[in-house]
Amino acid sequence: MLTRRRVLLAAPLAAALPRFGAAQEAAYPSRPIRIIVPFPAGGTTDLLARLYAQRLTETMGQSVVVENRGGGGGSIGADVVAKAAPDGYTLLFHNLTFCTTTAALEFQNRAPHAIERDFAPISMGANVPMMLLVGAAVPAQNLREFVALARTRTDLFYGSTGPGSTMNLVGEILKRDAQIRMDHVPFRGAAPLVQDMLAGRIHFGGDQLSSSLGHIRGGTLRPVATLAAQRASALPDVPTAREQGFPNIELLGWNGFFAPARTPAPVVARLHQEIAAAARHPAVANRINELGAVPGGDSPEEFGANVRAQLAQVRPLVTELRMQVE
Repeated sequence: MLTRRRVLLAAPLAAALPRFGAAQEAAYPSRPIRIIVPFPAGGTTDLLARLYAQRLTETMGQSVVVENRGGGGGSIGADVVAKAAPDGYTLLFHNLTFCTTTAALEFQNRAPHAIERDFAPISMGANVPMMLLVGAAVPAQNLREFVALARTRTDLFYGSTGPGSTMNLVGEILKRDAQIRMDHVPFRGAAPLVQDMLAGRIHFGGDQLSSSLGHIRGGTLRPVATLAAQRASALPDVPTAREQGFPNIELLGWNGFFAPARTPAPVVARLHQEIAAAARHPAVANRINELGAVPGGDSPEEFGANVRAQLAQVRPLVTELRMQVE
């Protein structure tokens, strides 16, 4: 039973607790921050994360380091962040495949996390067009020509960054809509996928423009379509998938920051402020533009709305195609 004396003794401690939390938030960050990239090193998402980490280290007064946790189409690294302490010291930098992989895991009733429930959106880091590519030896100049070729062959392989990934979804939609046959070969990230395309073992695949632009300009990979709603400014002659008659594979190519759910609002606000400032910094913005992408910096509300809209787009497709993550 609480006595009046016990209540009076407890009151100063209870009153002090909010001030202690506020002091912690005001002192943020007081130790290094890690950014989890759920793919191997070398791809666009990894490259952009390291670009931001360097700038944030300069502006936040603490080291900001990138840690690669590949596997499961990005779900393994994402789950590390979902289960991390909501204190702003463990962040996720993911891309559009977050939606498709999570939807596929939900379809299998084995999703370890839910995007809407377990993550707090912070900001888009960059909008990077997703390109559909063929190897230099494939005789197709655009997506229509590749589809025509695929209708005459049964020995074509398409690659993705894993079962349930965005490119896996795109490949299966294209097979359905174009009535073609291709066998799926999953990889642990975009970098090994591109290497097998360069070697001629994979005929068709997708990659974010930033990490494939050098190969495209060098003539070792050929872009046949962009999945974005508009043509990429870096490759204005490459038509969109919609322009070529395939509207169902149109997707926003985002790469963005998340914190664990329940991260204090002042910490999320500070992170957004720093990320948005980094996106505007000339060295960062110029580098992102050089990679054929558009710098981000949108608000948590705007970024979250884009992610939720993409989830609503891909969930019924994943269910229809019975996609799974292995």
